[in-house]
Amino acid sequence: MSWRPAGRKTPILDRLDLRIEAGEKVLLVGPSGSGKSTLLRAIAGLLLTADVGELAGRVSIAGSPPQDSPGQVGLLLQDPTAGLVAGTVGRDVAFGLENTGVPRPEMPHRVRRALEAASFPYGEGRRVDTLSGGETQRLALAGALVMHPRVLLLDEPTSMLDEESSARVREAVLGSVHATGSTLVVVEHRLGPWVPHMDRCVVLDPAGRVVADGPPGPLLRGDRAALAGQGVWVPGMAVPEPLAVDPSLVAPQDPAPGDEPIVVADDVRVVHRSPFRDVGSRGHRRPALDGVSGELRAGRGLGLTGPSGAGKSTLLAVLAGLQHPDSGSCRIREEWSGHKGRSASRLSSSELARRLAWVPQTPEHGLVRGTVIDELMLASTALGLSRGAAMARARGLLEVLGLSALADTNAHRLSGGEQRRLVVAAALVHGPAGVLLDEPTVGQDRLTWSAVTGVCATARAAGAGIAVATHDVAALDVLAGDGRGSVLRLDQGLVVGGVTP
Repeated sequence: MSWRPAGRKTPILDRLDLRIEAGEKVLLVGPSGSGKSTLLRAIAGLLLTADVGELAGRVSIAGSPPQDSPGQVGLLLQDPTAGLVAGTVGRDVAFGLENTGVPRPEMPHRVRRALEAASFPYGEGRRVDTLSGGETQRLALAGALVMHPRVLLLDEPTSMLDEESSARVREAVLGSVHATGSTLVVVEHRLGPWVPHMDRCVVLDPAGRVVADGPPGPLLRGDRAALAGQGVWVPGMAVPEPLAVDPSLVAPQDPAPGDEPIVVADDVRVVHRSPFRDVGSRGHRRPALDGVSGELRAGRGLGLTGPSGAGKSTLLAVLAGLQHPDSGSCRIREEWSGHKGRSASRLSSSELARRLAWVPQTPEHGLVRGTVIDELMLASTALGLSRGAAMARARGLLEVLGLSALADTNAHRLSGGEQRRLVVAAALVHGPAGVLLDEPTVGQDRLTWSAVTGVCATARAAGAGIAVATHDVAALDVLAGDGRGSVLRLDQGLVVGGVTP
């Protein structure tokens, strides 16, 4: 089969042949943008139904088109928020059962079992809009498991989870397919924990063609250098160095001097409110942050880590001026605000955007224009760069981040990893003094990981403050470790540890 989405000049998948036997467990591997997610969507029957483009060849499950077997294929999307369909956890998980005619008396038991299998931490009455990215990922997994599918397709199922949660989810998935005999296809970049449990490893190249197919152990122990050169995270190989980047592409336009504080959070409390009382929780007022303090300094890194739902994204939003705390304060540099102790969230939107840039956990939420190049030009020209300077920085960043060939492509047609690199570029292109990034390395292969950490580390060395919320220990070390900044560990809205130089 081949697939060329609308708005792209070349196919994402190119004359691909692949046969997977019933009950097989397959690891699907390849560089960012190689078509892994698209292949899962093809198996799930979403091409030409939910996606627009040109399809050649065919996809079949047990001899029939996947559209002929509703409920037989379970798909966990790369962006778990894209699969949310209801306001509460229980209704969301039950949605597929309702649409495939499962008898209503069976539903409560199956919903509970699926939530338990996915290690979901809250009750069925929880509002989905109060969940963290990792919690949403586990909810989406429960929605796939509840269907007892013949084929289970998982697109980076642990990308937003801490190590302990990842292990629980992996165990639940493997236990489920063992009990049901389901076929399992997993897309992952970090392969090590999956390799011992999988029957096959299929490797795609950047053109969307199968270039290797075999038992995972021998395949990944084979030509390790060639696989790593394609961007594959080969287990046991050292993490790559951050890419060397021209500082003129990412240097802040108006940095704070030295290592002065850019924005300071002091004793911040943020409460997530919901109109419904949660089942199994303390109620509808849940502190996302409870007395948390931290600061972002010029030329320094601030790392935020901790389990899913710990409050990392909320603290990042407070520091970025996007979330006003219920109590405590978050003050931006006086020379920029014009008032001592002025809250970052009280600045005008244009002034805030000029000083601070934010990369959301879900990259598509940061896309506002049509093409890739338009995304970069919008903010940089609106915030003071000349068109010539903006274009030079934009083109340079696209080259470094492997997006040059996609400059005229609709940004919404990019893969998840490509979109994430694009929003990182859009945050850096106009030269803000502070950049706050939520899981910037999710979905990146070895080569693009090196590029993302390289542009961020170079911006920090050029005087920008860089805050990053992540489970990626190697990225934390590059951006905030070894004397380059500080790391705060959060859990249940509290600072429970960290390293401050």
